[in-house]
Amino acid sequence: MPTRLPTTTPDGQRSAPEALPTTNSEKNLLDPGFELTLRPMRYPDFYERYRDAIKNTWTVEEVDLHSDVADLAKLSPGEQHMIGRLVAFFATGDSIVSNNLVLTLYKHINSPEARLYLSRQLFEEAVHVQFYLTLLDTYLPDPEDRAAAFDAVEEIPSIREKAEFCFKWINEVEKLDRLETQADRRRFLLNLICFAACIEGLFFYGAFAYVYWFRSRGLLHGLATGTNWVFRDETMHMSFAFDVVDTVRKEEPELFDDALQDQVTDMLKEAVEAELQFARDLCGDGLPGMNTDSMREYLQCVADQRLQRLGFAPVYGSENPFSFMELQGVQELTNFFERRPSAYQVAVEGSVSFDDEF
Repeated sequence: MPTRLPTTTPDGQRSAPEALPTTNSEKNLLDPGFELTLRPMRYPDFYERYRDAIKNTWTVEEVDLHSDVADLAKLSPGEQHMIGRLVAFFATGDSIVSNNLVLTLYKHINSPEARLYLSRQLFEEAVHVQFYLTLLDTYLPDPEDRAAAFDAVEEIPSIREKAEFCFKWINEVEKLDRLETQADRRRFLLNLICFAACIEGLFFYGAFAYVYWFRSRGLLHGLATGTNWVFRDETMHMSFAFDVVDTVRKEEPELFDDALQDQVTDMLKEAVEAELQFARDLCGDGLPGMNTDSMREYLQCVADQRLQRLGFAPVYGSENPFSFMELQGVQELTNFFERRPSAYQVAVEGSVSFDDEF
């Protein structure tokens, strides 16, 4: 049976090695500890996700926002308000995600393969934050406007509501040093599902829909280009998190009972309502092709997809009203082949598929 390394006590004395309760092969993904062994590899799929992410490298300097400045001057007051709110949300959203990666997911997903991927994801979130910082500097030249955007969580009620939703589901787990009990592991699962299905899988997908609505009208191509790459990153992040949920379901199926399903369903409903409040702020009385009613249908459709991916029953039965989002996968595939030499520092190898529904 393997042993832990000796530790040092506060008085400088070396303690005896402590025996591990289980062998490496007997451990589950959420068992407490800090597994370091990559061979034999327990979760090779996580390692392959890390390798795929490396192939998908891009930098903010590759995004050309010059044409967007002229487009911004063409927008109506309502459209300018929408863009201002969007960049304000973007300025804080990925920072919330990054904090949860470091403080919770990296600490409790006990797999060196998974931690490789999470390290890469943290880098990608940093690139996203840099992209949104560049957006703010470009779109909001006034320093006071930029400062207000960065203070959106405190100053803009619709963004504050989304942030409070996030903190409600993710903050409590930060206090846990180890997932010792089933109750602890359920709390972690709710954090992970909120992170994947609600924040990255709903809040960001809602924001992407506004961006692609502008693109469908021939506007803000720089924003759309950067969003294309963020979109691909976020889809991979969400897929990885769902794979972690699938792994835990196989190892500890007793955690996935009716109570957990009810909690997750209520969580998605709450997320839809928070995002709808944001939609009311952005859309006002409605803009051509974009209004609160159509966004409600879209968000409900996306929420049902997330529930089904988690193996739970859908609750809304709504369909996607945005044809420009249905075409997103096709457009991304086209962009991939057209832009590959300039859009990626590391070439993507192998086949490319877009299985996710939008």
